[in-house]
Amino acid sequence: MKKAAVFLALSGMLALAACSPGNKAEAPADAQSPAAAPAKPAKTGPFKIALVIAPADSKALLRVCKQAMDAGVVVINIDNKFDGDVLKERGLSIPFVGPDNRKGAKLAADYLAKTLPAGAPVAILEGIPSAFNGIQRRLGFNDTVQEAGLTLVTSQVANWEMEKANQVAASILTEHPSLKALLCANDSMALGAAAAVRAGGRAGQVAIIGYDGISAVQQLILDGQILCTVDQHADQLAVFGIEFALQVLRGEAAPADIETAVDLVTAETLAAK
Repeated sequence: MKKAAVFLALSGMLALAACSPGNKAEAPADAQSPAAAPAKPAKTGPFKIALVIAPADSKALLRVCKQAMDAGVVVINIDNKFDGDVLKERGLSIPFVGPDNRKGAKLAADYLAKTLPAGAPVAILEGIPSAFNGIQRRLGFNDTVQEAGLTLVTSQVANWEMEKANQVAASILTEHPSLKALLCANDSMALGAAAAVRAGGRAGQVAIIGYDGISAVQQLILDGQILCTVDQHADQLAVFGIEFALQVLRGEAAPADIETAVDLVTAETLAAK
């Protein structure tokens, strides 16, 4: 009976191993190194191997993924999508299982826009510029800004970090005293922005939205300090990816992108739980 092995790689860390009939899984000595070469199929029997990877960067690990694919490993991308242009350039096709970040960001921004008048000045706090999910969330925010007729006064990088976002938000608040909202591409930055708003004595005057649905932000939503966030069910993405990888290995599904759910989180949705 053929055995299947699925290996999970989070935040850009790779862990490759192999299973074949009659053999135990064996991992390379440097299994946690992003530069580690993929395990090559041994001659003792047919292998069925998959790697499920959530890359921290949308480009940096594609060389290693190509090595894995050349060795016969099925690669499934979750959470942060690989850069489409680089995939095309390298002749790679790697299925993505995860949310539509642009759609999720627009969901939160649309909710915000309903609370603001046309022309209201707003700012965006972006994630890592090279990360696909960060790019898509910025685009989603921009979609709403344009559709709702809001005024985007600035869009600045805060690299997903709370402390950096706090500094950037404080500077924006000083430079734009009439600012009405901060659109943050993740919840860590929303926490930093909320702290800057409080420190600047602007609580209740500047709305904040986030993305990820972490518990700390949910509490601030209930407290009225953050307007909303987006739950992309991050705790289930690995499960979705592994289940799909197993389906591909068993021949039950062809490699293809699969969109997972995104849900708006507001004071109303939290109170209803």
